[in-house]
Amino acid sequence: MLMFALRGIRLRWVTFVGSFLALVLGVGLIAATGLALAATFDAPERGPERFAAAPVVVRADGLLRVDTPTGTRTAPVDRPGPVPPGLAAQLAALGRTVEDRSFPADIMDPHPGQDDARVGHPWSVAAAASYRLATGRAPAAPGDVVVTTGTGGPRLRTGDRVRVRTPAGNEARTVVGTVAGRGFEDAVFFTDDEAARISPDIDTLVVHADATAVRDALGPDSGMDVLTGHDRRHADPDPDRDARALVSVNALLGTAAGITLFVSAAVVASTFSYAVAQRRREFGLLRTAGATPGQIRRSVLAESVLVGAAASAAGTLLGAGGAPLLVRRMTEAGLAPSWFALGDPSWPLHTAFWTGVSVATAAALVSCHRAGRTAPTEALREAAVDSRVMPVSRWAAAVLVLLLGLGLPALALATDPGDLLGRKSYVTRPMILIVGCALLAPVLVRPVGRLLTWLPARLPGATGVLVRENTAAGVRRTAAVAAPVLITVALATSLTGTVATLEEARATEARTATTADFVVTPGQEGRPLAPAFLERVRDIDGAVVSASRSTAVTVLEENTALVSSAARAVDPAQLGAVAKLPVTAGRLADLDDDAIVVNEEWLTTRVGDRVTVWLGDGSERSLRIAAVLATGTGDNGVYVTPRNAGGADVDRIDVEVAPGGDRRAVAAALDTAAADTGTRVATRAVWLAPTAPGPDDHTRTGLRMILGIALLSTATALANTLVMATSGRGRDLAVLRLAGATVPQVLRLVVAEAVAAVGVGAVLGGAVAAVNLLVVRGALALLGVTSAVVVPWAMLGLVVAAAALLASGSAVLPALSALRTRPVELAGSRE
Repeated sequence: MLMFALRGIRLRWVTFVGSFLALVLGVGLIAATGLALAATFDAPERGPERFAAAPVVVRADGLLRVDTPTGTRTAPVDRPGPVPPGLAAQLAALGRTVEDRSFPADIMDPHPGQDDARVGHPWSVAAAASYRLATGRAPAAPGDVVVTTGTGGPRLRTGDRVRVRTPAGNEARTVVGTVAGRGFEDAVFFTDDEAARISPDIDTLVVHADATAVRDALGPDSGMDVLTGHDRRHADPDPDRDARALVSVNALLGTAAGITLFVSAAVVASTFSYAVAQRRREFGLLRTAGATPGQIRRSVLAESVLVGAAASAAGTLLGAGGAPLLVRRMTEAGLAPSWFALGDPSWPLHTAFWTGVSVATAAALVSCHRAGRTAPTEALREAAVDSRVMPVSRWAAAVLVLLLGLGLPALALATDPGDLLGRKSYVTRPMILIVGCALLAPVLVRPVGRLLTWLPARLPGATGVLVRENTAAGVRRTAAVAAPVLITVALATSLTGTVATLEEARATEARTATTADFVVTPGQEGRPLAPAFLERVRDIDGAVVSASRSTAVTVLEENTALVSSAARAVDPAQLGAVAKLPVTAGRLADLDDDAIVVNEEWLTTRVGDRVTVWLGDGSERSLRIAAVLATGTGDNGVYVTPRNAGGADVDRIDVEVAPGGDRRAVAAALDTAAADTGTRVATRAVWLAPTAPGPDDHTRTGLRMILGIALLSTATALANTLVMATSGRGRDLAVLRLAGATVPQVLRLVVAEAVAAVGVGAVLGGAVAAVNLLVVRGALALLGVTSAVVVPWAMLGLVVAAAALLASGSAVLPALSALRTRPVELAGSRE
């Protein structure tokens, strides 16, 4: 059987080359993405940085603890508290202690907008990170500072006079010393007393004592973390930044691998299916010669396994070589952090190899079952017109898959519309409908083909009529060509259209919710606005000022889980002047220090009911629901008053020009205040611009990468299917030549049939995409968002045009080869 399979592959290599190439490409992409994906499972193991030389570090653990009937639940708080001064004094009895304070300390540049963002610390804590003076001396007076060098920003030297902006104001200071930067921060060191004046709270405490003694002194319920050894890294600034940077990379690569597997399986199954359909007469002859159905099936399966194993081996080698290129491209495009690198696991290569073999085997199992059912006489007398292309089993599978593809979104629309807007949902949902539509393709091809060729068939000449009849007669051929186009069009339009629609919906929400003329935010992300700026803004004539704070609230749902929600602390009296929120129940005017505004995602949404929440600092409050907001795309959070902000600082100011106010004067006053305090003032249009759909964000870049992977696989399948289909139509082309058709006329017919098949696939794929986009539109409507569906016409046109061009070339080349033979010889030959 093995030798027979090898001989069959050698004789029919054109039949298998497309499946081989598609599988090589699919396995190679799965191997490459798998190797890159494996590198995202573990972030780089970084040791302690800021406190690398500290024996014991004490800080607030930042955990909220709530007792429930099922045990104690914990959740991180938004703003961990400081180390109490009394506790610091208590630990000082065990050994020398060093108090660390961290605060913004930006070195101002004479040119606005070019300040050097830094963080300030007391000089005594510099030794905990092994900072050593490179030049100069330690700070001794309030105006002295020591700065890090070699980590970007302006080069500072001992003796320079600089202006440093801190929460206490802008002051001129003298650089009395420099230390080499350590890569994790740009720092400015002050005297201990000056740092305590600028930032009175103790953020972290370094204790030179035995860790066990420190823990015993604190007790089990102190709410403090005692960090030693490798755990000291948890006191570093943003210790989870590496793991967080890999989350989006992991999601992107996982999506790419999933789509690659789906597309590869679909196109290989389609190619194998059509290859078996083309060999019906061959199987009939074998049956006539005495071959049993089992022998036919084993022969087809053996051929497929051999092709699959060879293609998987080649694809694994291709993926191993391509993975470094993929990683480099991702880092260059900003999709992955600059330090992202491959590891040395081999399991992705094994997984890719056996996945390829499994895909080829599964595709062959379906095809060989059909091959084994071929009757000797039925195959020999079968006409060119395809019949019985949809067995009962395929009908049942198609109906079940379509019901699943339509039923799941319908259920989600009725129960949880927001779930349909998640990445996992809008990536996987099109795949189910694509499979269902592809299973029904043999039934849908004929009516769709007749619809597309209705007008050409009525034009002068026979080409249109022949295209229409050949498309309807060769259902299997048309369906095999349309299948990869269907997959590509449906995926490209669904994914890009959904992302663009969601971006447009978020932009619409932002435009509707923000009505202020100006929006003021910190010059550096994550920092509060300077109190001096807020004081100056409140004194601007003709301006309505609404200052707000980013915070969070946590609620215990069903006595089992602590769920945190982003919140903004606002002044209720000014909120209505600068915002128009999507209220579904209650009134924003009823928000006060005893109330809260929630959204429809909360379990309790009845106005007037009280909910127990924990604020950003972990304090517990019982608040009355004053109003309920529509869920929207997920950006409509919770609103509280500044009293319930949990100690958060002002990080945004919305400014509305009062009726009769001078807009230019207000803008000038804001710009003047901003220049002195390092804040960013933007008009409403400028501030909203980043939320508008854009072509260069990371989501779209990653999406283009994923779709490029799908396009490569489908292009291979499309080309191979047309080469097989056209190569097997030598007698048809010869009959046309004998009937008087010229070579150019025959080639035009071949191209027209290929384009018609591509059109059928584009229509079916467009129908799948339309259903998916309508589901997204329905979910947005149910969530209270009024936004149009964004159809990526440019992407759709490009994909269809590329498919039509590729199909035309793939059909013309074998047709030209066939037309070199005399028509009489082809017409008299038996295929």
